[in-house]
Amino acid sequence: MDETMTETKQTAPFAPFEWMLSARYLRARRKEGFISVIAGFSFLGIMLGVATLIIVMAVMNGFRKELLDKILGLNGHILVQPLESPLTDWKDVADRLSQVQGIRLAAPVVDGQALASSPWNASGVLVRGIRSDDLNNLTSIAKNIKQGSLEGFDDGQGVAIGRRLADQLSLHAGDSVTLVAPKGAVTPMGTTPRIKPYKIVAVFEIGMSEYDLGFVFMPLAEAQAYFNRSNDVTSIEVFTTNPDKIDAFRKAVTDAAGRPVFLVDWRQRNSTFFNALQVERNVMFLILTMIVLVAALNIVSGLIMLVKDKGSDIAILRTMGASQGSIMRIFLITGASIGVVGTLVGFFVGLVICLNIESIRQFLSWLTSTELFSPELYFLSKLPAEIDVGETTAVVIMALTLSFLATLYPSWRAARLDPVEALRYE
Repeated sequence: MDETMTETKQTAPFAPFEWMLSARYLRARRKEGFISVIAGFSFLGIMLGVATLIIVMAVMNGFRKELLDKILGLNGHILVQPLESPLTDWKDVADRLSQVQGIRLAAPVVDGQALASSPWNASGVLVRGIRSDDLNNLTSIAKNIKQGSLEGFDDGQGVAIGRRLADQLSLHAGDSVTLVAPKGAVTPMGTTPRIKPYKIVAVFEIGMSEYDLGFVFMPLAEAQAYFNRSNDVTSIEVFTTNPDKIDAFRKAVTDAAGRPVFLVDWRQRNSTFFNALQVERNVMFLILTMIVLVAALNIVSGLIMLVKDKGSDIAILRTMGASQGSIMRIFLITGASIGVVGTLVGFFVGLVICLNIESIRQFLSWLTSTELFSPELYFLSKLPAEIDVGETTAVVIMALTLSFLATLYPSWRAARLDPVEALRYE
């Protein structure tokens, strides 16, 4: 017999017959239905885990981004407060700060608490006195005027209020709102509250319920008179071109102020809030990763049962010349197919839901007749979603890696199966 007839023909890795057998094992017959059910649950687990991870991460990112945009759109990136003496030279300080490179606006403000009331209701508010030009440069306000106008804001004694406050007080642009400040005129009987009606010249809607309900804007000169300020201001709100690099502006702002000042940046003012968001986001990622891990473990159990059930098939394949590598690859493809398809389907499901999440929320709210995303609790008027490419890629890679690792041990056991022992009792 020729030497070539005795040589065993080696098949290339991932040969067509390996793919064919893997596909056949995924389509279990009736007597193997239980194995097929396990594979189905593994697929659903990975799909739901990946989709949920993508959706939750996108919502958390969107939530942070929207809140950051709303907060930094209204409050300065750096708050300049006076030290040693009142800020009576606010005009000169604001002009010098405006000339610093990278600073787009330095707005002197007078802040004070008051009670806004109408014949129908009342609510506590923060009254902010600001110049008309500065208010028009706050795009979060100027571009979101729903009623009235900011034209001639400095000339009169009108105020701008938020949409939610207007709704709560049942007022519209052109109506009058009464502001009550605790510290008013000093009389022989003591300090009396200051009560004064103001015409509503504009109604704005930022989209953040806390601001739309709690802010009232007033001309700076009127606010100084209303809160008994001696031609000084509470602080200067400084807006930069890049709030993420706020540390680079601190020294320049201190030098440009030309007087003792105390600086507070937006991270210090909102540190507790954003730190809590970051912790919640990390914990949610870890918890939801467990879903994918459990689904991967289902792949392990399903494959081990499949190997045990297909022991005689494996033995016959080995006696016909199939190598240990071929057997291992057959079960590797079988298990990995569940993970890969589940991950890809979960990715597309998560992507579709993220792109339509607000429409889905509105539909579910209508279907259940409940408010699923209350603006009073979550500060925003709509459910945001911001897909981060890096995070989404990490989720997909993590799911694929877990799915692949889950197939290694069962595939290795199938390759190590002894054909003689497997066929002994057949």
